[in-house]
Amino acid sequence: MRTTVTLEPDVEHYIREACHKRKKSFKRVLNDALRESLQPKTSKPELLAPRSMGLAPGVDSRRLSDLADDLEVESYLAAESKRGYNRSNNKKAGK
Repeated sequence: MRTTVTLEPDVEHYIREACHKRKKSFKRVLNDALRESLQPKTSKPELLAPRSMGLAPGVDSRRLSDLADDLEVESYLAAESKRGYNRSNNKKAGK
C-alpha cells in the first residue's frame, strides 16, 4: 500500500540514523519499526532463575533497607559530632 505520512523532524532523524546503522532503506526501517511496535505481544515474559546474592551468613536480604538506614544514621551522627567540635572551638575563640 502506498500512502503519504508527515513525520515530525525528530522521528525522521531517528529513522535516518537507523537506516545508516542497519544499512537498510528508509521504507524497510519504517516498516520494521511499525511492525515491531504494533504487532500483538503473544509471548510470556521470561522469568529469571533465582541466584544467591552472596550475603554473609545471618544477613536477611529482606532487611537491607534497615541496614542502609543504620549506616545513614551513623554517617549523620559522625558528621554532626565533627561539626559540634568545630562549634565549640569557635565559641572559645569568640567567634
